Amino acid sequence: MKILIAEDDPVSNEMLRILLKQWGYEVVATRNGPEAWQALQERDAPALAILDWQMPELDGVEVCRRVRLRAELKHVYLLILTSMSRPDEIVTGLEAGANDYIIKPFKAPELKARLNVGVRMVELQLELAERVTELEKALSEVKQLRGILPICAYCKKIRDDRNYWEQVEDYFARHTEAKFSHSFCPDCYDKIIKPQLDGLGIESRDQ
Repeated sequence: MKILIAEDDPVSNEMLRILLKQWGYEVVATRNGPEAWQALQERDAPALAILDWQMPELDGVEVCRRVRLRAELKHVYLLILTSMSRPDEIVTGLEAGANDYIIKPFKAPELKARLNVGVRMVELQLELAERVTELEKALSEVKQLRGILPICAYCKKIRDDRNYWEQVEDYFARHTEAKFSHSFCPDCYDKIIKPQLDGLGIESRDQ
C-alpha cells in the first residue's frame, strides 16, 4: 500500500521513509502541508497519510480539514503525528478529521501497529466500495416485476396497469431489460410446425 508522509523535519522525514519501506510500504514523502495537500489530490494518490501537526504554511490539522471536505477523498485514512498530548489538543485533531494520532517521540512498534489498523480500514472501505459498485450495476441492469400479472389462459396476453392486453414479449420489454428472440419449442414443432411442413410437401428436419 502507498503511504504519504508530511513532515517538515528532514531527519524525522527520512526516518519515517526508511521505516515504512522496511515494512513493505510504497512511500510518497512531502516536506510540508501544501505539498501533502497537492499529493493527496493527484491521480492514484495514497490512501493513507501520516501528517505532522506543526508544519509551515499548512499544518497537518488543516490538511485533515481539507481532505474531509472533499467527497472523493473520504476514504483516505489520516494519522496525525504530534508532540501535543493534552486531551483538548487531541480532540481538536480528531474533530478536524484525523482517524488516529501518535505522540512524538513515537516508538516504531506503536507506529507499525497503528498503521496496520489504518491499512485494514482502507482495505475494508475499498472492498465495501467494490460491493456497492457491483450492486449498483446489477440494479441498473435488472428491473424487478412485482405483484400478480393477469395473463390470458388461451392467447397468453398480459393485462397491463392501464387495463390493456398486450403480448408477453411487449410487456416484458417495457418492464425489464430483457430482449426476445422468437423460436419454437420441440412440442410446438411436433404438433404445429411439422404437420404444416408435411402438408406442403417440405421435408422437415429435427429441431
